[in-house]
Amino acid sequence: MEATEKKKIAAMEEVKPTLFKVQKNEMIVREGENIDYNTLLKLEAFYKSKGDNKFYGIAVLIGIFFISLFLCIVLYFWRTRNWAKTAARSNLDFLVLGILAVLQILFVKVGIFISLAINRAFPSISADACYFAIPFALGAIITAVLINRNVSMILTVFVSFMIAFLFEERIAFPFYCFLGSIAASYKVVRTHQRSAFLRVGAFLGLINMTAIISINLFSGNLFNDLFVRLAMGFIGGFLTGILVAGITPLFESLFGYITDIRLLELANLNQPLFQRMIIEAPGTYHHSIVVASLVEAAAEAIGANSLLAKVSAYYHDIGKLTKPQYFIENQPNAENRHDKLSPKMSSLVIISHVKDGCELAAKEKLGQQIINIIRQHHGTSIVSYFYDKAKKNKDRTASNLSETDFRYPGPKPQTREAGLVMLGDVIEASSRTLSNPTPARIRSLVRERIERIYMDGQLDECELTLRNLNTIAESFIKILTGIFHHRVDYPETTPKESNGKKEDNESADKKQSKQN
Repeated sequence: MEATEKKKIAAMEEVKPTLFKVQKNEMIVREGENIDYNTLLKLEAFYKSKGDNKFYGIAVLIGIFFISLFLCIVLYFWRTRNWAKTAARSNLDFLVLGILAVLQILFVKVGIFISLAINRAFPSISADACYFAIPFALGAIITAVLINRNVSMILTVFVSFMIAFLFEERIAFPFYCFLGSIAASYKVVRTHQRSAFLRVGAFLGLINMTAIISINLFSGNLFNDLFVRLAMGFIGGFLTGILVAGITPLFESLFGYITDIRLLELANLNQPLFQRMIIEAPGTYHHSIVVASLVEAAAEAIGANSLLAKVSAYYHDIGKLTKPQYFIENQPNAENRHDKLSPKMSSLVIISHVKDGCELAAKEKLGQQIINIIRQHHGTSIVSYFYDKAKKNKDRTASNLSETDFRYPGPKPQTREAGLVMLGDVIEASSRTLSNPTPARIRSLVRERIERIYMDGQLDECELTLRNLNTIAESFIKILTGIFHHRVDYPETTPKESNGKKEDNESADKKQSKQN
């Protein structure tokens, strides 16, 4: 027995191992081919060589970082020539775009890893079929929601090129990514509820299924894993919708973005801040509602973001909640508290409502765009009433009086929406001073106030053109004329006349019943 075992061992040692040499760029196996034992050994050696390289994963991450950085640099130089200013948010947009690009590629890498794992666990399901469940459109959809569709399209092109590198000769996947991303990006901008992201996901699933059928037809083998691929495509679309619904609020919170869905939530007049304004500052509440009506109509007329303008107008004066009785709209019959203050102190109280409003908006998490508009809606304008009062004050000398003490700290409006809120705020307040608000007087007031703000340089840093200002003026005039329209004076009816009319009506009813 011992001799036999020794002979077996000696015979085994004499057998030379079969070695395979895989050349660079050699095709190990093609899609649809059967895998024999030798091919399986080559594949295992290939994946083992990837895993043995300790720096492979780090190298991939570094490569993704530099490619994303290159994308941001290209977009930056393109923006300086073509993009309109976006309220000093463009740098943040580039940061978020870079994060989304990296996040998208990481999701693809994880999806490839999971697909290969599923294929090893269930050999009947090919890895290529599982790839269709990867959320390729995730970054593009989030970009469309947070920034806009144009930037989303640029990210889509970038991600499609990256997928072409990751999947090498499989041209189907860049096409699949591009088609789904473009379709979903255009669909998602019309959503007004967070639950709608799931509907967008289902829509993307249908687009994915259509793309898969096209890919199979193009490859000449329609029924190659067709039903598995269709199922994976729909799962991928729906999974993308779920991920968008979960990730978007995170970006809103971390980077201060405010989506249309969030704006609609803030536009609900049952919000706690509105309830406080109704009770504590009813005049300010009514003023804000009217300003919102003015700027919404004007924003639609010039093509600005009407929803952002309206919601910002709702909240632009929330800082007055700190000292509501120091503002004229909240003291209709009460004593004017400014009578006991110096003009300079009064101006400080008035000016402070901007700072207080920004702090309250940050506390209530209204979003950075609304906070910016609150901060900018007075620009660097002067509190003219108290400045004129200070100049007339006999206790002051010209050397002690500084115009700077009576100006808001700014900055000036940086966007069209901020400029609209400034114009609407001034014109609504000024319209209350008209004793007889006829259409002609309203027109004259609106034109004069807009010209004064323009000449003061308050609109120099926003994108409002002279044509825009003319359109805004006409929109304001139309709204204010409707608000201050005259009614017909109805003649008063005496009790005797009322009784007579009642008797006449009863007689007529009796006569009519007899005829019937």
